[in-house]
Amino acid sequence: MRRNGILMHISSLPSDYGIGSIGMPAFKFVDFLYEAGQSLWQVLPTNPTSFGDSPYQSFSVFAGNPYFIDLEILHRQGLLTEDELEACKYRENYEAVDYAWVYKNRRNVMTAVYTRFDTKDKDYIGFCKQNAEWLCDYALFMALKDAHGGIAWYEWQSEYKTREARALKDFCDGHREAIELYKMQQYLFSCQWTELKKYANEKGIRLIGDMPIYTAHDSSDVWANPHLFKLDAELSPTHVAGCPPDAFSADGQLWGNPTYRWDRLAEN
Repeated sequence: MRRNGILMHISSLPSDYGIGSIGMPAFKFVDFLYEAGQSLWQVLPTNPTSFGDSPYQSFSVFAGNPYFIDLEILHRQGLLTEDELEACKYRENYEAVDYAWVYKNRRNVMTAVYTRFDTKDKDYIGFCKQNAEWLCDYALFMALKDAHGGIAWYEWQSEYKTREARALKDFCDGHREAIELYKMQQYLFSCQWTELKKYANEKGIRLIGDMPIYTAHDSSDVWANPHLFKLDAELSPTHVAGCPPDAFSADGQLWGNPTYRWDRLAEN
């Protein structure tokens, strides 16, 4: 059966806060699709952005982009004050996303949210347990990245680069709140995304989008699972993804994503 739909990335939805979110404008877009007789919304990747603000070079193929967390919903939940919400309003060019501004703004906002967030909430604890397989590595990875000034993991101190158990335990013990903050963001994203998806599905709208079939070298996925990728003894890629010459590039492209060890993946 053929279906009609529209491509609209979350970041392109209207917003007073610098970037589109999964708040009211997203629900209104679902209403528009329904009224227009459409049944598909292609959202494109919803992963966190890293190098070049590209979701195809993401810190995690599992995580949601915390920039898409709707701030007005957090305000209604009592996690942001009126003054904090007002300070998040973007007053420059609305034609494009200023990722540098969003990056600085959201770091401050999410730190404020964390001071009011209940980490003992049973739903939050359940979310963390259900997603522990990727969430723990992701949150630790991001906290370590912050502690190293944002540089890539393969440039970290050796004990962190190679995931020495003692070094990671000591870091976790001394940076529990920093790690917890990243878990909280994923929980908030998941809650809001689930509500949006439920609303869309109830109106007969399916959400579709790109899935990151390749992982970024500078990602929690590669850092936590180097044995699954074609890396050398220094943990640098021996092969990277790309494409042959085509109409867009006479010489082809090298994307930089390390390729998989399919033999090892097949084992489990």
